[in-house]
Amino acid sequence: MSAELLPCVEIETGPQPTHAVIWLHGLGADGHDFEPVVDAFDEAALPPTRFVFPHAPMRPVTINGGYVMRAWYDIVAQDFSKRREDAAGVHESAVQIEALIARENARGIPDERIVLAGFSQGGAIALHTALRHPKRLAGVLALSTYLPLAETLKDEASEANRDVPIFMAHGRDDGVIPHDFALQSFAQLTAAGYPITWQTYFVEHGIVMEEIRDVEQWLTSVLGR
Repeated sequence: MSAELLPCVEIETGPQPTHAVIWLHGLGADGHDFEPVVDAFDEAALPPTRFVFPHAPMRPVTINGGYVMRAWYDIVAQDFSKRREDAAGVHESAVQIEALIARENARGIPDERIVLAGFSQGGAIALHTALRHPKRLAGVLALSTYLPLAETLKDEASEANRDVPIFMAHGRDDGVIPHDFALQSFAQLTAAGYPITWQTYFVEHGIVMEEIRDVEQWLTSVLGR
């Protein structure tokens, strides 16, 4: 597993950022995908924040006929009743995200001022990594996603992030990751005692302005001023 730093897009909402949001894109997209969301936020409501949007590595994706695209892990089955994600890819991406957290530490931003965020596949990696990260984070933002390798969380969970705030949101009409499947992850995390804000929206596999406003409010609460 390589900890080589991934290429990233970075946006800073003010000079000398004191906080960071590491935001992971979905399958087949890239780090530019969620850049416009920052422009939609009220920057005055947030502390000076560095938004980091890494580009996932290029890899073949089984369910797409082996086509090579940006992906955080291989998806080996369409059936949500089976293991869909390859464990090696999840672990490799987690190591790469840990390296980005370490870089923010080196730039003066401690773990407790860092949010891990992601959409779809990126949200899955954000959840997986954050809940196993050895130091307390500011929060986890998981949009249109689910908990990967859920069966290993009990043994691998970090005590430091047992009470990390989590914002999960999902589209009621999501045809890529079914709403009911995401609810299973929400139920598992809730049963394990994680504090979760759960929201649903009338959207398919994407985000809407109402969701952006809710995300902004949540980020303001976990990042502070």
